[in-house]
Order: sequence, then C-alpha cells, then structure tokens
Amino acid sequence: MTTPGTAEHGLRLIPFHGLRYVPERVGSLAAVTSPPYDVVVRPDGLNHLESADPHNIVRLILPQADTPDARNEQAARTLHDWLAEGVLSADPEPALYVYEQRKGDLLQRGVIGALALSTADAGIVLPHEDVMPHVVTDRAGLMRATSANLEPLLLTYRGDDPGSGAARVVETTVAGTPLLSTTTEDGFCHRLWSITDPAALAAVTADLGGRQALIADGHHRWATYLRLQEEHQSPTDWDFGLVLLVDTARYPLQVRAIHRMLRRLPVADALAALDDRFRTRVVDGPLPAALDALAAATAKGNAFLLAGDGRFHLVTDPDPELIDRTVRHDRPEAWRRLDATVLHATLLDAVWQVPDTPEHITYIHDTEATIAMAERTGGTAVLLHPVREEVVRDLARQGVTMPRKSTSFGPKPATGLVLRSLD
Repeated sequence: MTTPGTAEHGLRLIPFHGLRYVPERVGSLAAVTSPPYDVVVRPDGLNHLESADPHNIVRLILPQADTPDARNEQAARTLHDWLAEGVLSADPEPALYVYEQRKGDLLQRGVIGALALSTADAGIVLPHEDVMPHVVTDRAGLMRATSANLEPLLLTYRGDDPGSGAARVVETTVAGTPLLSTTTEDGFCHRLWSITDPAALAAVTADLGGRQALIADGHHRWATYLRLQEEHQSPTDWDFGLVLLVDTARYPLQVRAIHRMLRRLPVADALAALDDRFRTRVVDGPLPAALDALAAATAKGNAFLLAGDGRFHLVTDPDPELIDRTVRHDRPEAWRRLDATVLHATLLDAVWQVPDTPEHITYIHDTEATIAMAERTGGTAVLLHPVREEVVRDLARQGVTMPRKSTSFGPKPATGLVLRSLD
C-alpha cells in the first residue's frame, strides 16, 4: 500500500552480503533449514532438526544449554566455527534476494534485504501484535552474541501496479538461474536468486520508497532489532534488520490462528467456570468437523473451541454485560470484538484467572499439536478461528495492536537459506 507523503521516508531496503550454506559442506540444503524459532515448540521437533544434519540452523536459533548466557555463547561459538570451516560463506557482492516458496497451487515470492529501522518512528512499518518482553530479551541476547540476523521477519505490503519496479524486478529475476533450490520435508520447494544489477536495485528502491508494510510474522524480532539499534550509536549495521518483503496484492498470504494451551487448567474446570456467562455445547468430531462448527459460530460472534478431554466444546454467546465490564473501551469496536481480545480480557483474566506466563500458557501454531499437549498434560486447548487480513491491516493503520500471538501469516520463510552478519 502506498502512503501519501512518505515517498522520501518509506521502506528502504538495502543489499547485504548474504551468509549462505556451502552445499558441498552439508548433507543437503533441506536438512539444514528449520521453521522460524517460535514454530519449533516441541522437544521432538527440535531433536528431529538437530539430528537431520550436524549443521542444522536450529543450533544457532535455538541453542541448547543450561542458562541464557551459555546458550548465546554456544550459538556465537558455533557460528564462528561454521564460518571458519567453510560451512557458511558470505556472498562476494552485496545483494537483495528474491525468495520463492511453492507447493502445489500455492506460490509466494518476495524480496529479502536489510530494512532501515528508521521507519519505526514514521509509521512506515506497522506492528499489529503486542510482544512478550522476556522473548525480546532472549532474542536480543542471541543476536547480540552472534552479531547476526539469523532469520528474516516477514513483512507485507500492497502493491498497486503489477508493472511496478519491484514486481517487474522480481518476475524478471525468477526467469534466471537460482542460487539454490531445495524441497523441505513439508513439501515446499524453496528457491533463491540474487539481485546485484544497479538498475534493478534502483527500481526496487524507488518502488518501495513510498510504501507502508505490515509485520506479518516476527514482532519479537522487530522489537529486538529496535532494542539493539538503541544500544549502538548510529550509524552502524544495527540500523538495519533482515526482512522478507512480500507484495500480497500479487501473492496473498494465508492467515491462521495461533492457539493457546492452558497448562494448569483442566477442561472440566474451564467449563465449570463459564457457568451461565457463555453458552457451551459439545460438537461432533473429528477435528475438521469441529473446526467447521467453530468457523460457522465465529461468523455470528465470539467463539472458541475447547479440547483436551477427548471431546470438543464450542463456547459462544458471551454475556454482554461481562464483555462490557472486562474489555477496555478506549479501543476501536473492531478490536473489542476480536476473539483474541475477549479470550485474554474476559476468559483468561476475569473468568479463568490464568496468568499470561510460560508456566501457564503455551502458544502453539499447530492445531493437532495443541490438542495432543492438552490431552497429555491434563490441560485445556483453546482453539481460535483466524482473523481476516483486512481486519489486521485496518487496526494496524489506526495504530492499534492486537493481543500477542493473535495471527499466524504464512507460508513462513524457511530459516537457514540466507543470514546477515553485522560484523
């Protein structure tokens, strides 16, 4: 989307010397990639990635040690060793990178570069979710120790002309030979090209200069970029952060919900606490049928699906007086009606009194994994229906952030295809 008056202060994406795996030094490029750090939520997933290849990127983004300092030192040591051994190598020319993901009919293309963080105060990059301070502290420690952006965050914008500079450069670039091509075990084919031609780089710069972008995925990394920038006196390389920028007018993203697993609240207790404040009823499975029931109910108002006791419980029709008493009034009505808003303000805070801490709530992207964890631990899985992208974008334009972990945009970029060193 283009914003009047921001042509000189819009998105500024600059080339960088990408750090990439040397194919001859690893088993396969697919074996060294990983989902973003916050998607790898289960120990079995982490162990699987670590065993896929001794150089899997998860050893950098989620190092395993007893303390945060030890984890960060381990990641820094691992990165140094891989560079010294030639496992990772910097591209000789600074470049922007065209990144493509394809699976069946799904196709996504975007541009990876180093984004000027000065846009943060100009309303150019729009967050739409709150962040958890302890996660920002964790990511900052890791980036500080490694002096690197290990994975790009995902930004979206709305291009208004299919023949515009950035769009034209992307489509021209993908007609050439890619730097790499690999298919990961989830069935996605990933390809990467570099843009080094000065005219092509200038066309991208000119096109993005008057645009806003929405943070689709990576709010904690964005907050981390800004924190680390404050720690270093400008100008430094910390004034920029690694991003993937996607034109969703050409390549729409999928929007999914992020679910909650309440570790210390059994389903029976959750239902009992609802009493006459919400309507609850058991709906038939299997899971796809229950999610269809959730989608139908969400079209009429706030709705949630509880699981963990072998059944699916649809929660709808909150007491209007309860909503009025528990949901703040100094926000737009669209924000007050969000399922995530009602979940946190009304259910978690007022009714269930569950603290929003890692000991009590686990945020999980995968629906089946959320239910499985609830059944295994005796907790409650709270499943949500996705928010429409238009709602997210409209609220972000108004400067209103949604409750943390409200959305999951995808497909997410694979981690490990290109890194950015700040040394």
